[in-house]
Amino acid sequence: MAAGAIWGFIFLAPRLLPDFSPLMLSIGRYLMYGAVSLAVALPIARRLAAKLTRADFVALAKLALVGNLLYYMLLASAVQLVGVAPSSLIVGILPVTVTLAGRRDHGAVDLKRLAGPLLLVLAGIACINLDVFGDLLSSSASQAAATSVMTRMAGLACAVGALASWTWYAVVNARYLQTNDHFDGNEWSVLWGIVTGMLGALLGVVVWMLPAGTVQNVVPAARWQLFWIVSVALATGGSWLGNMLWNAAAKRLPLTLAGQMIAFETLFALLYAFIYDGRWPRTPEVLAIVLLLAGVSWSVRQHSVRPAPAAREAPAH
Repeated sequence: MAAGAIWGFIFLAPRLLPDFSPLMLSIGRYLMYGAVSLAVALPIARRLAAKLTRADFVALAKLALVGNLLYYMLLASAVQLVGVAPSSLIVGILPVTVTLAGRRDHGAVDLKRLAGPLLLVLAGIACINLDVFGDLLSSSASQAAATSVMTRMAGLACAVGALASWTWYAVVNARYLQTNDHFDGNEWSVLWGIVTGMLGALLGVVVWMLPAGTVQNVVPAARWQLFWIVSVALATGGSWLGNMLWNAAAKRLPLTLAGQMIAFETLFALLYAFIYDGRWPRTPEVLAIVLLLAGVSWSVRQHSVRPAPAAREAPAH
């Protein structure tokens, strides 16, 4: 839950920096994540180096590329194209996708017992999609409306891509931590941050070599100051601390339960967006939030209640 509360802020960052491209937002965040992780790793560098294997490094590189860089570029694009609420609620389907992916893992609850909770989560996602396109469906088929529809469809496609990349990350990361227990949550988060920072630096060099304006438009110096402030905040909270908490949970919870906990990221993202916009949620948004909370609560209950053992048959005489 704490990781979700911290991660909810990452949905707001593209709103704070709409004049920066999603690629620049990713580079800034993960360069700072690498710097923060390197500083945290220095006192324990020898211990980490002694335990790190080639397989660990390969796994970290894959997780960093898909679960960090690709995920956040897609998420930032979705927020800038379609807004925080639709993006966060599309990514909020993670409890369904992660649960389905982990249905055969150790400690998983039978999928039949989770059918009801998962249907509630899906209903919540349906509500927000109706809200996104409701005003356009009722308007005339003008060129502006068609352009807006295409923009929103592109935003939703980016959100679905972010959903797919983070589902992959959540499943692969949890399984790796559970089968390779030589790192704790903090150590794994630090190593992941260093590798992510290396990839972010490499991507930054590529962007720097491109002609000016190819990736990022010219912005005032004051905006760059805010960019780096937000990047440091995302790196420290949204990446290092949030990942440390999530890794600690992933080592202890079955995927079918850990997946449900991701819904708190969605709920906190919505809360922060409503506060930032200075408005109350609309009716479809309220309904989506209620359905998400109900589905997750029901799922947690299913994990805490074990089915009664089958009665033994009387021995034959």
